[in-house]
Amino acid sequence: MSKFESKKVLPRYLAIAVVLTLFGIAIIAKAAYIMTAKKDYWDTVASISKPDSVKEDALRGNILSGDGQLMASSIPEYRIFMDFLPGKIRGVALKDSAQHRIDTLWANNIDSLCAGLHRIFKTRSAEEFKKNLLEGKNKSLYDQKYKEPYVGHRHWSIWPRRIDYATYKELLKLPILRLPTNKGGFHTESNKSARSYPFGSLAQRTVGTMYGDKDSAKCGLELSFDSLLRGTIGISHKVKVRDTVVRIPEIVPVNGYDIVSTIDVGMQDMAERALKEELKKDNASMGVAILMEVKTGDVKAIVNLTKCDDGEYYETMNHAVTYRCEPGSVFKTASILVALDDGVVDTSFVIPTGSGIMNMHGSNMKDHNWYRGGYGNINVARALEVSSNIGVSYVIDKFYHDNPKKYVEGLYRVGIAEDLKLPFNGRESYVPPKIRMPNFKTTKRGEYWSKTTLPWMSIGYETQIAPINTLTFYNAIANDGKMVRPRFVKQIMKEGVVIRNLEPEVIKEQIAKPQSIKTIQTVLEHVVSQGLGRKAGSRSFKVAGKTGTAQVSQGAAGYKNGMMWYWLSFVGFFPADNPMYSCIVCLKKPGLPASGGGMAGVVFHQISESVMSQYLKLRVEDARDDTSVMVPDVKNGNILAADYVLGKLNVKTDNGWKGSYANGQPIWGEAEQDGKSVKLTKKTLSGKGMPDVTGMGASDAVFLLETCGVKVRLKGRGHVKSQSIPYGAAIQNGAICELTLQ
Repeated sequence: MSKFESKKVLPRYLAIAVVLTLFGIAIIAKAAYIMTAKKDYWDTVASISKPDSVKEDALRGNILSGDGQLMASSIPEYRIFMDFLPGKIRGVALKDSAQHRIDTLWANNIDSLCAGLHRIFKTRSAEEFKKNLLEGKNKSLYDQKYKEPYVGHRHWSIWPRRIDYATYKELLKLPILRLPTNKGGFHTESNKSARSYPFGSLAQRTVGTMYGDKDSAKCGLELSFDSLLRGTIGISHKVKVRDTVVRIPEIVPVNGYDIVSTIDVGMQDMAERALKEELKKDNASMGVAILMEVKTGDVKAIVNLTKCDDGEYYETMNHAVTYRCEPGSVFKTASILVALDDGVVDTSFVIPTGSGIMNMHGSNMKDHNWYRGGYGNINVARALEVSSNIGVSYVIDKFYHDNPKKYVEGLYRVGIAEDLKLPFNGRESYVPPKIRMPNFKTTKRGEYWSKTTLPWMSIGYETQIAPINTLTFYNAIANDGKMVRPRFVKQIMKEGVVIRNLEPEVIKEQIAKPQSIKTIQTVLEHVVSQGLGRKAGSRSFKVAGKTGTAQVSQGAAGYKNGMMWYWLSFVGFFPADNPMYSCIVCLKKPGLPASGGGMAGVVFHQISESVMSQYLKLRVEDARDDTSVMVPDVKNGNILAADYVLGKLNVKTDNGWKGSYANGQPIWGEAEQDGKSVKLTKKTLSGKGMPDVTGMGASDAVFLLETCGVKVRLKGRGHVKSQSIPYGAAIQNGAICELTLQ
């Protein structure tokens, strides 16, 4: 083997290393130069280069109501832009004649174009549109690639927000915009995933919303079922064939699935109106209403309203599943059910509530009527009927004081603490109940189990429960002890075909012994018939439920820092003898008066009456007697239509005019009941002034005013009580008349 000659070899290695080092330094220097000095140039190249492959958006699936109505759908929406250099090829200047032709086109049409834009987008004046367009047309830019200046932006925004298809079609009728893109310069960016909500804010936090222009779900079912709704994006390859670019699909987009919710639009609307009316009346800051089908757990309506800065109520957060608070007296039912199920008491057990104040381990427990002398000696059933704090806490403290763990385990057994695992994600995720086990050793103040914890927990304090959990517990009582998970989606569909049925899911087959359930059902019915829940009842069917009025803790500040806040609730089911629906209504309000039965119970009454009205089958003959006069109340308005209907009802009409409802135009006038007949009087309308629509129904009033060119805003229900533009006043172009109905 020859001897290694280091003096000859090492210099060669050193030379190679130096060359490689210099080469690496050159690469780094070139990259730094491109990233800094040439950044603008390459940004411009990137902006004008067009990729060969483009994404093809899939159409997002629809969200339907339980009765098949569209609650959320994807519709095409557009952003609109102007290219002020139509026909220009980069690096090739326009000829003077071509530039003159473009300038002349704009000079002759810009005023009419801006006037048309103002007509479509009324919030911006024609002068503002003109200023914006001229700014884009006269903008000086520099082409980094071809080293030449040019004037006129190639992607100038005409309107800052997206527009729908109908507005887009209106724009195509305007000067310049109706020309082909290579001549006029008008072009768009479409978005197939723009969401439309035909019922507006109805059940908004449950159905969900999207983040503006982004194809990204924000909350509700939109977020929970996002992977199914969004579908699969496709890819197509762009190929230039002569002067046309053709897209050849490589991966075909797959549209999203449709989901069928359990929401009933009619019930949702009715529940929202009833709750909002009570919130305004009581000056409440927040309200929740949930309506559930007993057997299936289908949520038919879920309302979440919060008072905003403008004094109006909107859906800003899904409080029904996220707002965990001390539930108050509605929790007493769970406490008594545990005691009944454990066999430590029965409903006849007598409780000495005294004068309404009882000292419990150093703290005074009070009944709501303590200042009137209390209830004296009452049994367990009566204690629940009148929502006696002393009655319930006395029972629980007497029989579970030495073993509070048994009581808490009983609460878990009856399902009031069940984690429902509801399909809501993100910042509005479902929050499970917080009912703590006894802990006598911890040093943490919020977890320490004192002697007063048990009696106060038994009446709804020292716990944290969302309204949906309270309702699920009462729904199980209505369902003879079987607890079902609240269901928000019942089907998944594709192109009208059901792909999957989401069946009702049973959480607990039996939350308590059948006899205990029967007993508590009877007591809850008595709460409404002869207790504090009378205002929630109905004359047409039996109602069972429980009232709740709780002070709201202000966190570390406690319950009595400043003005007292109250959490008012009523939860129950109807009809009590054959439960079909369960419902909970909650209100949060400052100061007195505060009554769960008198406020939340009223909303419950309105919801239950409206729901059950669809099942009432009454014959008009049942209302007849010898003295009754079957003449309907007839509103003012189209008396030709009224005459037609009255004729079918065999009601005599007194009129001095002729007309055929099937073929004639409306005849406007007044209606007046006269004994067993109705007098219909034709009224001549002023040709120019504002017509008088007082006394009319909403349909006739709107039809008549819109015929006169007046836009209408309705407030209330019933017939027109007043109109904001008085009778005979001159009608201004674009006038809006507010009609107050009663």
